[in-house]
Amino acid sequence: NLLLEDAFGSYARLLRDVTLNPAMGVFLDMVNNDKANPATGAVPNENYAREVAQLFSIGTVWLNPDGTAQRTPEGASIPTYTQAEILETARALTGWTFPGKTITRGHNRESYSGPMIPVEANHDTGEKRILGGVTLAAGLTATQDLDAVLATLATHPNVAPFISLRLIQQFVVSNPSTDYVARISTVFQNTDGNIGAVE
Repeated sequence: NLLLEDAFGSYARLLRDVTLNPAMGVFLDMVNNDKANPATGAVPNENYAREVAQLFSIGTVWLNPDGTAQRTPEGASIPTYTQAEILETARALTGWTFPGKTITRGHNRESYSGPMIPVEANHDTGEKRILGGVTLAAGLTATQDLDAVLATLATHPNVAPFISLRLIQQFVVSNPSTDYVARISTVFQNTDGNIGAVE
């Protein structure tokens, strides 16, 4: 239902809706993912932080607009993120629970009736250096940190070729030419990720 609603809208809206969907929260461990607890040794789960970058937005290596990998002078691909950035992003995505009543601590019971909601007591409010090297100031709310993470991903230069290539592969042809990818990537970029415009 979510994909039907967002299929021809903005990529940024789709990314946000997917991120806060409780089914995705369960699948990739974002729901009830709390800040570190020194007393128990618990740390934020990095699963969603990694997958939202690797699978849903920027991929693992820098791309040219035509979908080919950018290379160092030695011919190596260039990673789009570091493990340290994933850990920091996981901290930024803490503090979300199932939809339900507004609470100040703990977690709501399992529910799929709407998007996940924040519980500020469970959110890490320290400064963070997230994906792309963006620094998030200390003291931000769970919603502010999440918004900053999603804005960083949605506007990343890798999104246009990464998402365009996958749309082509899933809906048109499995092995598109670089010219084709570049054309669709340009439309994606020029429309701020309007998925409907690239059809």
